Amino acid sequence: MYDLRPRLDAEVEPGTNLLLTGPPLTGKRSLALDLLAEGTEGGDAAIVVTTKDSADRILKDYAKRVSYEGKPVAVVDCVTRQQGVSDVRDDDRIKYASSPVDMTGIGIKLSEFLEAFYRNQGIERNRIMVHSLSTLLMYADLQTVFRFLHVFTGRIQSVDGLGLFCIDSTAHDDQTMNTLKQLFDGIVETQEDGEPTVRLAQS
Repeated sequence: MYDLRPRLDAEVEPGTNLLLTGPPLTGKRSLALDLLAEGTEGGDAAIVVTTKDSADRILKDYAKRVSYEGKPVAVVDCVTRQQGVSDVRDDDRIKYASSPVDMTGIGIKLSEFLEAFYRNQGIERNRIMVHSLSTLLMYADLQTVFRFLHVFTGRIQSVDGLGLFCIDSTAHDDQTMNTLKQLFDGIVETQEDGEPTVRLAQS
């Protein structure tokens, strides 16, 4: 089981994908990073797919939570190359997709990290965070994003990982939200005032 306490009052099965949804500035990204950092402290691998911040910024924020040197912490950066920085190279910590539109590339980079951690290092617990689905939906239509997420969540399920996917609930209509929610095993809602709530699908 993945224990999400004390941040969230829940334990979830390996292979669970959660959608973190709420208005802007209600702490979705911060909560997801906290949940990853707690896993890092316990020996889990952490992979962040970022469509909003550069890998450097993510790792700086992560370092405030947990010392990750020598630990399996990795970032798929979908931002830096899109901003025109072309001389960045993939390494053991950071891999670069060309842009948030490059969903095939994002999926491949994630698989490479999972392969490295799960197959090569024998790490059986991987926590994966995607921030943010709203960015993907700015660049691609719902059907494309849905297909991408269907494969992506399936990949996390297949390695008994924990998937945390952030979305800005106010940026999308009900139909979009309801369509995407079908892919997830539970919903975490962040509030402007109050603690996040967790609803897990009945298995």
